[in-house]
Amino acid sequence: MGLLTILKKMKQKEREMRLLMLGLDNAGKTTILKKFNGEDISTISPTLGFNIQTLEHRGFKLNMWDVGGQKSLRSYWRNYFESTDGLVWVVDSADRLRLQDCKQELSTLLLEEELALDDIKSHHWCIIDCSAVTGENLLSGVDWLLDDIAARIFTAD
Repeated sequence: MGLLTILKKMKQKEREMRLLMLGLDNAGKTTILKKFNGEDISTISPTLGFNIQTLEHRGFKLNMWDVGGQKSLRSYWRNYFESTDGLVWVVDSADRLRLQDCKQELSTLLLEEELALDDIKSHHWCIIDCSAVTGENLLSGVDWLLDDIAARIFTAD
């Protein structure tokens, strides 16, 4: 990313980030967003299409895109990649029967040209165990993501 791109992004976004949450259906994407935002999580229905929530955290405006994970919607994920600053891949580790499906979908995602994730070893990534239900470690995950993105995008701060 060149200096002009960084400066343009800083001016346009003013500490604003676009985060994309993907994962299989029923992985907990919507629950994570609602829990982080302090909303009721007792009744959550499947996301048909996408939800966008804007949250304020640590002086950043986070535009969180929660995209449905049903098999019929996964081919549309690529439509959300443009202008994405960070990707959160949500895994329901208790759903052992679908862990292989989850692995396969992530592998497919890593091949997407628009994401430029040719080799995950060349990108910053972090695995954080958390609970969408209790909220345990959700802040740790978001904080890591904000620190990583801010270091890359808002370097002239």
